[in-house]
Amino acid sequence: MTDKLIDRDPEILGGTPVFAGTRVPVRILMENLEAGDCLDEFLEDFPSVSRQQAIAVLERAAALLLSDTNEAAA
Repeated sequence: MTDKLIDRDPEILGGTPVFAGTRVPVRILMENLEAGDCLDEFLEDFPSVSRQQAIAVLERAAALLLSDTNEAAA
């Protein structure tokens, strides 16, 4: 799977979803936020990820969660 936001390639970290054009796993962003780190701290630690990429991934995750919630409520 490859799109503008996320790459998933068996040759890169065994197919773990990473931010496109990087080797930074998307789950690292989620883990950092869960641990209480702010987005700026994540971006400082992983400068190969742009702010736009990180925000777009968070927006996509929120949209997926909200669509699941809306489907379950229907």
